[in-house]
Amino acid sequence: MVSNIHSRVIAADAQAVGRLLDTLATDDDRLWPIQQWPAMRFDRPLGVDAIGGHGPIRYACVKYVAGREVKFRFHRPAGFDGTHGFIVEELDATHTRLTHELIMRTYGKDRFTWPLAWRWLHDAALEDSLDCAETALVPGTTPRSHHSRYVRFLRGRIHSDQVRKNKVHR
Repeated sequence: MVSNIHSRVIAADAQAVGRLLDTLATDDDRLWPIQQWPAMRFDRPLGVDAIGGHGPIRYACVKYVAGREVKFRFHRPAGFDGTHGFIVEELDATHTRLTHELIMRTYGKDRFTWPLAWRWLHDAALEDSLDCAETALVPGTTPRSHHSRYVRFLRGRIHSDQVRKNKVHR
């Protein structure tokens, strides 16, 4: 069983963090780090039954409470069976915890690809996402996330594979 949680307390009220959550997968997405990672896209506006994902990761929205929570169920990779999503939790009038929680079982080859590659990429993308939230809501905040040499290597491999696949499909 994989339980992977990323959380950050942001010096902003819950309504502001919730408004940021509601931009997820829109043209004005201010939560997902689209400058560094494939954009999150769906077949319709964010809501239950919206289907999409980011890059090769595919999922469907199974819960959406505007400004509070969004949860997705994995469709791909085939060896990912579980959910992931964001939760906005008010701590006090000026502090909110934004959490991304991934809970899943892995099967087949993904029992190996998760700990060797996907986990590292996931962790980097989620820390970048929390940086997006914090820098959008707290002026002057600098990003905390730094990609390890291994993450940069994995991203380079994925990018070159995508370029190669795009040339084949033209």
